[in-house]
Amino acid sequence: MESRLTIHDHGTPITPVPKFMELRGRHFCVSHAHPGDIERAHQYGQSVLLDNGAFSKWRSGKEVDWKGYYDWCDRWLDHPTTWAVIPDVIDGDAETQDELIKRWPHGQRGSPVWHMHEPIDRALRLADEWPRVCFGSSHVYAQVGSVDWCRRMDDVFSAMQNRHRRIPWIHMLRGMQCAKWQYPFASVDSADVARNHHANRFGPGLMAFRWDAMQCPSRLFVQGKLFEEEKK
Repeated sequence: MESRLTIHDHGTPITPVPKFMELRGRHFCVSHAHPGDIERAHQYGQSVLLDNGAFSKWRSGKEVDWKGYYDWCDRWLDHPTTWAVIPDVIDGDAETQDELIKRWPHGQRGSPVWHMHEPIDRALRLADEWPRVCFGSSHVYAQVGSVDWCRRMDDVFSAMQNRHRRIPWIHMLRGMQCAKWQYPFASVDSADVARNHHANRFGPGLMAFRWDAMQCPSRLFVQGKLFEEEKK
């Protein structure tokens, strides 16, 4: 199983500031819902992923301000290594998602989201049209790593491999744990370091180092008939 270089975007905010500084030189993910570390991430990071905050806002029931998100992105997309997640609706249908893509004002500096309950044909279409596509766990596939989740991921990556000589850039939202699994993600993100470094004896720097050393394969690796056997 040949590995590819995987970018690990570490979620913020990371507090206190000295703990953030242990992650200097790494890749960061900053959410519009919690933007406190945005300047610091650009000052000390390699690249920055601007997250639209849809998941946080969906869980909290807060109203979405997409105009505010567009304006926020406009400032930070001046940095050539910064990119943004195009607005999406966690429990919306494919038509709702496509309408939000049409309204996106910053071109291909953004990346659309394919939610796993949506048709695989939509994932293939997005990969044809955009240089990077985000995958989001949703509905019956909300539990990352579950049997249903893995079956669905097997299906979509098999379809990608049948369509493309090389797997397109796929980013797994909230998917850091997928590093070193059988799926060829080009990049992943997680707030694990931000949330758990206070209780981890290794501290944020070593936590991030361990994550960054885990790489995804270059192509889909299916583990025999594991999931077929579980159906019986």
